[in-house]
Amino acid sequence: MTSTPSTDPATETFVAHRNLLFTVAYEMLGSAADAEDVLQETWLRWTGVDLAQVRDQRAYLVRITTRQALNRLRALQRRRESYVGPWLPEPLLTAPDVAEDVELAESVSMAMMLVLETLTPTERAVFVLREVFDVGYDEIAAAVDKTPAAVRQIAHRARRHVDARRPRTTVSAREARAAVESFRRAIETRDPQEFLDLLAPDIVLVSDGGGIKRAALRPVVGADKVTRFYLGGSLKAEATVTTELTAVNGGPALAVLVDGELDGVLAMHVENGRISGLYYVRNPEKLARVTAETPLTLR
Repeated sequence: MTSTPSTDPATETFVAHRNLLFTVAYEMLGSAADAEDVLQETWLRWTGVDLAQVRDQRAYLVRITTRQALNRLRALQRRRESYVGPWLPEPLLTAPDVAEDVELAESVSMAMMLVLETLTPTERAVFVLREVFDVGYDEIAAAVDKTPAAVRQIAHRARRHVDARRPRTTVSAREARAAVESFRRAIETRDPQEFLDLLAPDIVLVSDGGGIKRAALRPVVGADKVTRFYLGGSLKAEATVTTELTAVNGGPALAVLVDGELDGVLAMHVENGRISGLYYVRNPEKLARVTAETPLTLR
């Protein structure tokens, strides 16, 4: 009886930490496609490492991933300056266990990912590693090529920046789902009062068509304007529009179908029982990861 060859140690270690590395890269980039490219680059570099010289293999892999993600983020920021209309993160279909992990769910939520977009690349890397993944200052310093003292200053500045912009207190998963279900009914009935009853007065709608699909070129602010946006023909009037409940980026959301075909994903942020943020991704290039669950983890 012949035995099956075992996987080499480098591959075993990489596979064991792959979900963590993807989560790190995605939180830094907001793009699953780019995060996958970063993992490929990480793997290529990892295969050339002498494992006997690596004390903490998990930390070493996170360091490689961070460096590759930082390089890519700087290039992406230049491309996003010419993006048509508002830019939203690539939505991910997530499993129920992501929603149950409050810390993870908040860190990958559309609302938080948009806040992270306002940081510089280095600030974002430091914030994500320190505040989300609890990486030590010395290890972060090695990943971003800064001194530990400089990293502490960057972390303080990034934390203050995020705290000033991060979403206010959210509701429970059950309340969020109830709000999403109510919004779904409002879309189907097209009743203006139902919209107004659900929306916070200062709600912000951000829609991302990427210049490919029709979308508002600027955020729509205020319950009245958002209601008019939906009732005034945000989608073709002659089309049959339906919605399905789903879960993206750790929270309840709606998949919007036009004539039975996926048109976009509508994620929401709920506060005090009302919807305060709507994030509508219509860019077809960003909808590849909403049909199969993407495993995410902080560990």
